[in-house]
Amino acid sequence: MFWLPSDCDITQKGYEKKRSKLIRAYVPHPGGMEGLSHRPFFPPPSAARFHRRRSSGTRDERYRSDVHSEAVQAVLARHVESKVAVPMPSKRRSLVVQTSMDAYTPPDSSSGSEEEAGLGDDMPGMEHWMTRPALLGPAHLGSTSSSSSSTQSGGSGNAGRLADSLAHTHLSHPHLAHRHIGTIARNTQRYGNAERMETGDGVPVSSRVSAKIQQLVNTLKMPRRPPLREFFVDDFEELLEVQQPDPKQRRPEGAEMLAVRGEALGVVTNWPPSLEAALQRWGTISPKAPCLTSLDTTGKPLYVLTYGKLWSRSVKLAFNILHKLGSKQEPMVRPGDRVALVFPNNDPVAFMVAFYGCLLAEVVPVPIEVPLTRKDAGSQQIGFLLGSCGVTVALTSDACHKGLPKSATGEIPQFRGWPKLLWFVTESKHLSKPPRDWFPHIKDANSDTAYIEYKTCKDGSVLGVTVMRIALLTHCQALTQSCGYTEGTVRHTLKVMCISYLQSVMNMMHVISVPYSLMKVNPLSWIQKVYHFKAKVACVKSRDMHWALVAHREQKDISLSSLRMLLVADGSNPWSISSCDAFLNVFQSKGLRSEVICPCASSPEALTVAIRRGQYHHHHSQPPGRGVLSMQGLSYSVVRVDTEEHLSVLTVQDVGTVMPGALVCVVKPDGVPLLCKTDEIGELCVCSVATGTSYYGLTGMTKNTFEVFPVASGGGLVSEYAFVRTGLLGFVGPGGLVFISGKMDGLIVVSGRRHNADDIIATALAVEPMKFIYRGRIAVFSVTVLRDERIVVVAEQRPDSTEEDSFQWMSRVLQAIDSIHGVGVFCLGLVPANTLPKTPLGGLHLSETKQLYLEGGLHPCNVLMCPHTCVTNLPKPRQKQPEIGPASVMVGNLVSGKRIAMASGRDLGQTDDNDQFLFLSEVLQWRSQTTPEHILYTLLSSRGAVSSSLTCLQLHKRAERVAALLLERGGLQEGDHIALVYPPGIDLIAAFYGCLYAGCVPITVRPPHPQNISTTLPTVKMIVEVSRSACVMTTAVICKLLRSKEAVATVDIRNWPPVLDTDDLPKKKSPVLYKPCNPDALAYLDFSVSTTGMLAGVQMSHNAVGAFCRSVKLQCELYPSREVAICLDPYCGLGFVLWCLCSVYSGHQSILIPPVELESNPALWLLAVSQLRVRDTFCSYSVMELCTKGLGLQTEALKARGLDLSRVRACVVVAEERPRMSLTHSFSKLFKDLGLHPRSVSTAFGCRVNLAICLQGTSGPDPTTVYVDMRALRHDRVRLVERGSPHSLPLMESGKILPGVRIIIANPETKGPLGDSHLGEIWVHSAHNGSGYYSGYGEEVLQSDHFTSRLSFGDTSTVWARTGYLGFLRRTELTDASGERHDALYVVGALEEAMELRGMRYHPIDIETSVIRTHQSIMECAVFPWTNLLVVVVELEGSEQEALDLVPMVTKAVLEEHYLIVGVVVVTDIGVIPINSRGEKQRMHLRDGFLQDQLDPIYVAYNM
Repeated sequence: MFWLPSDCDITQKGYEKKRSKLIRAYVPHPGGMEGLSHRPFFPPPSAARFHRRRSSGTRDERYRSDVHSEAVQAVLARHVESKVAVPMPSKRRSLVVQTSMDAYTPPDSSSGSEEEAGLGDDMPGMEHWMTRPALLGPAHLGSTSSSSSSTQSGGSGNAGRLADSLAHTHLSHPHLAHRHIGTIARNTQRYGNAERMETGDGVPVSSRVSAKIQQLVNTLKMPRRPPLREFFVDDFEELLEVQQPDPKQRRPEGAEMLAVRGEALGVVTNWPPSLEAALQRWGTISPKAPCLTSLDTTGKPLYVLTYGKLWSRSVKLAFNILHKLGSKQEPMVRPGDRVALVFPNNDPVAFMVAFYGCLLAEVVPVPIEVPLTRKDAGSQQIGFLLGSCGVTVALTSDACHKGLPKSATGEIPQFRGWPKLLWFVTESKHLSKPPRDWFPHIKDANSDTAYIEYKTCKDGSVLGVTVMRIALLTHCQALTQSCGYTEGTVRHTLKVMCISYLQSVMNMMHVISVPYSLMKVNPLSWIQKVYHFKAKVACVKSRDMHWALVAHREQKDISLSSLRMLLVADGSNPWSISSCDAFLNVFQSKGLRSEVICPCASSPEALTVAIRRGQYHHHHSQPPGRGVLSMQGLSYSVVRVDTEEHLSVLTVQDVGTVMPGALVCVVKPDGVPLLCKTDEIGELCVCSVATGTSYYGLTGMTKNTFEVFPVASGGGLVSEYAFVRTGLLGFVGPGGLVFISGKMDGLIVVSGRRHNADDIIATALAVEPMKFIYRGRIAVFSVTVLRDERIVVVAEQRPDSTEEDSFQWMSRVLQAIDSIHGVGVFCLGLVPANTLPKTPLGGLHLSETKQLYLEGGLHPCNVLMCPHTCVTNLPKPRQKQPEIGPASVMVGNLVSGKRIAMASGRDLGQTDDNDQFLFLSEVLQWRSQTTPEHILYTLLSSRGAVSSSLTCLQLHKRAERVAALLLERGGLQEGDHIALVYPPGIDLIAAFYGCLYAGCVPITVRPPHPQNISTTLPTVKMIVEVSRSACVMTTAVICKLLRSKEAVATVDIRNWPPVLDTDDLPKKKSPVLYKPCNPDALAYLDFSVSTTGMLAGVQMSHNAVGAFCRSVKLQCELYPSREVAICLDPYCGLGFVLWCLCSVYSGHQSILIPPVELESNPALWLLAVSQLRVRDTFCSYSVMELCTKGLGLQTEALKARGLDLSRVRACVVVAEERPRMSLTHSFSKLFKDLGLHPRSVSTAFGCRVNLAICLQGTSGPDPTTVYVDMRALRHDRVRLVERGSPHSLPLMESGKILPGVRIIIANPETKGPLGDSHLGEIWVHSAHNGSGYYSGYGEEVLQSDHFTSRLSFGDTSTVWARTGYLGFLRRTELTDASGERHDALYVVGALEEAMELRGMRYHPIDIETSVIRTHQSIMECAVFPWTNLLVVVVELEGSEQEALDLVPMVTKAVLEEHYLIVGVVVVTDIGVIPINSRGEKQRMHLRDGFLQDQLDPIYVAYNM
């Protein structure tokens, strides 16, 4: 059955409303059921108000209600007073262009959607709901603002002027970025050292993004919901708020209802024993009597089917079905088999013949719609139903068969999910005549299945409801009795249901079928046919009444006085009352009587449930009833009568009384079917012969729906017979009148309150003006987020509506729904016209739409998320507990009953010859004398060839010449700072040792990128200035680069210190080499930029350098006979130490592979490791990622080239972050086939204060992995869980603690030691700690805090350095080389990057991992906090049309997994998130770029 709600609330309501205002006498109805009025319909004084309203053309025929519209407008008027400016999303110009009118095709007018179908749509606009300050967003989001974002590329001055002009013209497109021309290398710092003016609360003054965020923050400050109630939080768990009973909740107060019995089904002597017998009787007694008249699209009769023709054609078809399909021995169809009936709804004659043919042949017809394409929405599910019913034959008409999609060979292809079918055309000319002696066997109605009607569920699955022959006959008898049918005329629009055709045969009636296509051309056609044929009964939908209202003035000579019943087939929809009222109001003058209008309620499972008796029964039937019900009461399933003066009400009309012979009761929708109270809303259940029997083939679901035994509160059964659940929600009012308030399928339960999708649609459509969306194309459904249902509204947007108008409409819809229904909307999306999936009849396919939303495939053009409003069950923000103080009892190594988290590496023993030297320069001189020809360094080119190498003696001599250059040409003094600006290679190493020989302090600096000087050179200049370098040493090429035009335009070259070119070194060596005397003196400065964008130089003393090299040598077992491959950047940290220092100290050969060479040859590093048979190699995450992505499909080719990694003993990733397990696992898995052992891949960990704390090394146990509870980590607790547990986070050990290193875990706030079940800051004590920061400005506070901290209690004498990283220690079951149990260190994240949100500590990487998993188009993600909002930036790989799909998915994922509400979602191009040389995201740079409008995003969504 095609169910359709209605519209248009008028007359009675408006009249009473005005009257009550005029007489100012307002008497409220008492609570409970008494307020439901029993009153006949009577007209208002005039229909003029209706005409005035209607002049605007069509409104939505389903949900039109004038009083509801007025209520919505009143709600919105309240919001106007508060004038809350909501930040509008920002969209890139290209997106706006692509969603212009040219890109749209209007919705297909031939479809059966509830559309206007060519009727006017010129609605007058209403006053704007809100004054429009500039903050609200662009008046026309288009040309000026956004085009400038992609074309403006000049200096920042232009951008500033442009920004000012835009601000004054109210075009606040928030992201006007001026992109640099040319390619921007990904590893550069994109957003340089931009200065930022800030206001008092930290918001940049000049930024439009910041203004929008401030706006958003302001909207969130407003109280939305009552404050959260108390609930429990223990140390580890975060408990979602359990919905407490609302103290204001209304509860049912009536007595328990009694089952309502319909009148007895009268036994009439001449009723036929079965429908086939009825057909035989009329076909032989009155063969010339008309049975069915079908009309063409002009309204002329196309074909009149007489009872004689129907009988003869049905017999002929029955014979052919049984005897002409398959062979005599193996017929394809036997009695009892199922066959599909595939007929269009404009060919009722063929359908009727086929249906009765099946009944006569005793096969079971399964009527379905005509599949239009192979991929019809929902068609696959219908295919599953046909398959489960065992259908092998489909009956269809000639015209329909020709219209089905065909393959190239002319065959009908198999539709997706469908079984293989034989298509059988039922026209007489294609059939064989039955022999004279063949007659169908006509039996009395029995319990055999008569037909199967399909029903689509809320989740999109299709079920087949079986109806028995006895149910069919009884249903026809009950309808005949309740409608008082005799031989007469009934009129149908559409194929309302098979029952209509059966009913007519039962009573030998004449049916005139008005096709939908004719209704669209001439909406009055059905009224004309009623007048022409003097019809006594008409069966319509509220939509048909509405269309007739729109067009009625064009027709003069019509009369409806012959009508005895106007059956409203979708009268069970509460919103149909307005269509009924308006129709009566207009057509009363044409002879329509009020008692003629008869709404009815039906469902696939229970067939007809209730029907209002017409004129025939008027002398003894109940007068019609209606009630104005409180929506708040309905949401608690309670009936409370209200008045229309209140805004939040629903007016319902009765659908008559229970069907003859049936018993009806109302039960609670969930759980045990307990009887409801008289003032309680529940699901209607029917006990009758005339219902469906089962869901075909589904015994479990059948039991729950068709075999229900309602229970009274005392525990007794209502009846010994089973009831059928109807799927209709409602109650039984006074006098046994049945009222329907909604459907189970449309029910949305949010926080324990029930809302109906139809009511929400009605409210959305009542928001004026309606210029923005197509009325019949709006879907409301719920999705589960955070263990509760959330409402999603999706609609098709008109192509002529502007961005701003649509956004304002969306904002007002949210306000209206929030105010009227008391529920927040999670997501409201607008999609381009004609893009939502349709059903075969053209309506909106709800479950497919929901599926597309969940999969991120809707491609909306506008999205508004409101998680702050509707997610009210978040865990309570954490209140921090006071930590353990010094007064706690410490016993040995226990604190508060837990083992103190501390560990250490093995001792540094002094054993080797070179350990006698305190200074690295002395070690090099010693090696040049003892092993002059031993090769220390080999540099590889991009092709893998050796481009240069250095022996001990060669390095010593080159260093001497560099020292001579410094002393002669530079005139430098002992202790001067020298900036070494070199590409990775041999020159850098020689220059470093030359500085040591001259007694100067070297600082290694990454050279500027030649293609991107403007962003990389300022960093070089800053390091040179901050380090107070007296001189810059570099190569001739870079020397030239520093003096180029681009460089001069970027920085002031006059401020540079002298620049020395070392390509031309003096021939003579330095007369005397500098001999250092103080081991604590400065050896070099290690400058680097942290992930938060802080530039810091760490002082490394000669003592620390010696201890560092000795520690690495012991851990990795480095000796002169060893070879180590290094693919790292040599400018800071452990990368610099391995590249420049370790070979000289240990004597091993270092094979140097500059990472930049891998961009042109990704296999370079692994091929070198294989060919040179290297056992130990070091790399960075960016190198590993490059190999994983670049060589993923080339493993077979590499194997053929002889790549063999089986000799690799240690492949160590050098990093200053949590180990990236997914990347190391992917790398291990990918190269496993090339011999790489997974155990060999490990990580190292270092930081600013200590460049290497952990390093896996060659001996000792394998790295361990643990799984911790992510929720506990947010509370700084460590709780181990099993792999695969919910909320589990895998963490890999960061390598073995280096020799000479001690570690303790301390509380970063109180500085007290922590137990090993706590997450805390990693503190380190070691001989190779840095000596302090070098700033040159004497900032001593940071110095003492970071490098010379002491515990607040416990061991207060030891001096520790604070790493700034959070982690924990775990004692494992493994043993180390000394036989002790092994302590593993797990790094969780940087303290300065951790985000304090809702009182808990979040690590960006965890949220980013969740976001990247949500959609295949998300390539990379970065998050950062701004004020109290979480901002998520995602890089989109794919079409820009997919950008808006990501917003709901990202918001939902972060809510579900982290209990955080995302404030802003920014969708950008690939490569926008800046990454440093170590492969770490520069989130603070990204934040600055976002706030200064430099990202040029595709879309920015501000979640309200």
